[in-house]
Amino acid sequence: MASAVSLLLLSSPRPLHGAGLLRVPRRGALLPLPGPARAPSRLLAAPPPPRASNNNDNSGAVEAPDRLVAAVAYLYPFLDGAHHGRFLLAQFPFFSALLRPLAPAARLFHSSPLTPFLLFLTLYFAVVRNQQAFSRFVRFNAMQAVALDVLLIFPDLLAQSFAPSGGVGFEIFQSMESTVFLFLLVCLVYGGGACLLGKTPRLPIVADAAERQVM
Repeated sequence: MASAVSLLLLSSPRPLHGAGLLRVPRRGALLPLPGPARAPSRLLAAPPPPRASNNNDNSGAVEAPDRLVAAVAYLYPFLDGAHHGRFLLAQFPFFSALLRPLAPAARLFHSSPLTPFLLFLTLYFAVVRNQQAFSRFVRFNAMQAVALDVLLIFPDLLAQSFAPSGGVGFEIFQSMESTVFLFLLVCLVYGGGACLLGKTPRLPIVADAAERQVM
């Protein structure tokens, strides 16, 4: 008899079919309340969409005086290396007519042998290194102009040491001189035009060196 009672107590009760009884929830369990879902007490603001950045398109942030000073800086390497275009200007007079407005600046530039050196010191120490007086836009472009002028040392040395009077060597020499002049002309037009538009030009060969010099 006792074993039968123990067996009945240990065995799990069978569910009642058709009785319609609800199970009693365990202690600590919460029954969901009927009704609409409650809104959170604090709304999280969605982060703003990322803005596209373009380092070369800063025309709205560059003032007109900075644009003018940065554009004029590119005249320095061009005037210093204009003699490399003597063969090209002789063959194509169109370039001479195109560059005639720069004749007063060229005469002033070559008025004294010390003028190019003094302009070099002025651009580097008074502009590039002067963070308080000039913006980074002006100093970067001035440094690119200075770096271009430093590169002119190599074609100048080549012109002094290798100057054939005729033959294939003379034709190669003419081509090299014209290439240097055209490169300087492109840098003047592109660099000066971009500066006047308020954009930062990045010239080949010298842009990375200018970045390292301008803080």
